[in-house]
Amino acid sequence: MPLYEFQCQKCNETFTKRMSISEMEKRKVRCPKCKSQRVKKVISGFYSITSKK
Repeated sequence: MPLYEFQCQKCNETFTKRMSISEMEKRKVRCPKCKSQRVKKVISGFYSITSKK
């Protein structure tokens, strides 16, 4: 499951949530600190593990 990073527009808290792609499309994300729905997705880095061929 992918990890998504968010930042609350109300209290400026940055937090990470693990959710499936379908959950991401359907659910409203709330800030865990102030419970606001005014959050935006933050672009973050990622890594992947692949087999060497």
